[in-house]
Amino acid sequence: MVYQARNIEGITLTPAGEDDFDALLALRMAAMRESLEKVGRFDPQRARERLSRGYLPAYTRHILKDGELVGFVVVVPREHDWLIDHLYIHPSGQAQGIGSWVLAKVLREADAQHKAVSVTALKHSDANRFYLRHGFVLQAEGEWDLYYLRSARGAAPKA
Repeated sequence: MVYQARNIEGITLTPAGEDDFDALLALRMAAMRESLEKVGRFDPQRARERLSRGYLPAYTRHILKDGELVGFVVVVPREHDWLIDHLYIHPSGQAQGIGSWVLAKVLREADAQHKAVSVTALKHSDANRFYLRHGFVLQAEGEWDLYYLRSARGAAPKA
């Protein structure tokens, strides 16, 4: 059974820009700190480098709750799937259904395009349960990460 996100008032997604990097980096570090500390990998410089390598404003959306930034999502379209490269909710906004709302929206968009969705999660992170609840299936395991895929849904494209 796949988890169904509840409707949450006041949540919107808006485009990010080049000038948003530092604010999104601070949000990512706040969201990831606990999980990274569990595995002895919290390092602000590494966090900056990781986000800067994958910061693509054209594919980045702010997650706003009542107009306030509470997270961001980066979804990169690829030939055979979409990659959720980043999905972070600030700790103050976690456990409120915001991440589920955002993920459900991304999955609906992917379904409309008949695309599978891939995501990577840090081992021992709560994110693993989150993605499994939303229909993702473990595909591979690396030294630090787990790799998931949610198959394409919806009607097959017409020839």
